[in-house]
Amino acid sequence: MRTKTPSESRTIMTDMVLPSETNPLNNLFGGELLARMDRAASIAARRHSRRITVTASVNHVAFNRSVPLGSVVTVEATVSRAFNSSMEIYIDVWMEDRISGEKVKANEAIYTFVAVDETGTPTEVPKLKPETELEQQRYDAALRRKQLSLVLAGKMKPNDATELKALFTK
Repeated sequence: MRTKTPSESRTIMTDMVLPSETNPLNNLFGGELLARMDRAASIAARRHSRRITVTASVNHVAFNRSVPLGSVVTVEATVSRAFNSSMEIYIDVWMEDRISGEKVKANEAIYTFVAVDETGTPTEVPKLKPETELEQQRYDAALRRKQLSLVLAGKMKPNDATELKALFTK
């Protein structure tokens, strides 16, 4: 199985916020944004694994800015790390100012997807090789996030979480 790069999974979805997708304050519903992020992340995971993929978890979501009615929203999803059958997908959400055209980062999220075969059994995915400094930072942090998740779930002993432990000891 050939190692892949994050750019091979990059998925960019651009759309406009319509009235039926907004709350009483005329901002995009959080759930609508979550659905858009899930779709983009699913495509990125599929591009990386070339398998059926399922959402395993939503590890982090930050709704940093409201996205007003009429805004042009771009959701960019990229595999940040591949493990055995799971992939961490990092998602950046950009909002385009309606007047100036300036793009600002509105939100971000981290999802985990698992590649499965036709029977739903987890299947191996290709390794990932970061190419840029940002990709390397996200790649390194993904292992710490996975270790933290395993420790909190009781599936890993804190002393075995070497990458996570290294943050606190020097």
